[in-house]
Amino acid sequence: MTAENPIGLVLGSAVAPEDVPGAAATAEACGFDEIWLAEDYFFTGGIAGASLVLGNTSNITVGIGVVSAVARHPALLAMELSTLARVYEDRLIAGIGLGVPAWVRQMGLHPRSPLSALRECVTTTKSLLRGETVDLRGDVFAFNDVNLVYPETGTPTPIRMGVIGPKMLQLSGEVADGSVLSVSAGHDYVRWAKARIEEGRARGGRTDAHPITVFAIYAVDEDGAAARASARAKLAFYRQNGSNGLTDVYGISDQMDALVKQGGYEAILQGMPEQWVEDLTIAGTPEECAAKISAFYAAGADSVALFPVATDRTEEIIRLTADQVLPRL
Repeated sequence: MTAENPIGLVLGSAVAPEDVPGAAATAEACGFDEIWLAEDYFFTGGIAGASLVLGNTSNITVGIGVVSAVARHPALLAMELSTLARVYEDRLIAGIGLGVPAWVRQMGLHPRSPLSALRECVTTTKSLLRGETVDLRGDVFAFNDVNLVYPETGTPTPIRMGVIGPKMLQLSGEVADGSVLSVSAGHDYVRWAKARIEEGRARGGRTDAHPITVFAIYAVDEDGAAARASARAKLAFYRQNGSNGLTDVYGISDQMDALVKQGGYEAILQGMPEQWVEDLTIAGTPEECAAKISAFYAAGADSVALFPVATDRTEEIIRLTADQVLPRL
């Protein structure tokens, strides 16, 4: 691939921890540009996973995407990020979001103001990484003269936000160094999100680059129907929590919520139209997958990170993608 159209791979989550290092090494050898470690609760840890990947690869960019702003105090998060960044200079990207609300509520951590939590976490994490002392009693977090003994020494780690709704996207444009768009984002959503991000950038007077990475549910097979069938189950899993900004832009929120009310995951799996799979995942033959990836770039994405659904065949999927999909981009 080229720097103009980087292609990434999402590991973590449903990929067992012991399978992450080998998959990462294979992805680097096969020409992927980025590896992202998702932190879906309660699967594989994103920071620990990133450490595994960094230690088992040589040059590839590694993204942590995304960790919840409220699962770790920003001082702890900054400490972890700086530890990795000092050892693996210029290879790390950190993504911060709220996390799936249902999972955050399971831990009793859902903040009264998600916007305040994200703003405070992102801005203080960046300050601490720069070696600044933070003394703040905010709406969500408190700091009493906190500074890192070992702040970053190289190029600052980009802090991106993994967000969905309009106000969060505007906040990302204002305070973050890029955005990560969630799985099941459609092409129209990418265009809409980019416009909201630009509103925030204007508000914050930002003129620097703001790369947008799209995570995409991914299934590739010579049998396109089989690939779409496997992607369908993963899409149902991520949509069982109901509507949000992704579904609002796509125009299916009412239908989605009705399916959730009928029976959650199983109702969505059985009741979703095939067009949802077609529009909200990258699934099909190698040629079809390449076309869908290219469409994301055309919609405004700066990079696309593929989230394989066949986690028991991750390395096989990586090699198939390298052989038959990447050359078509």
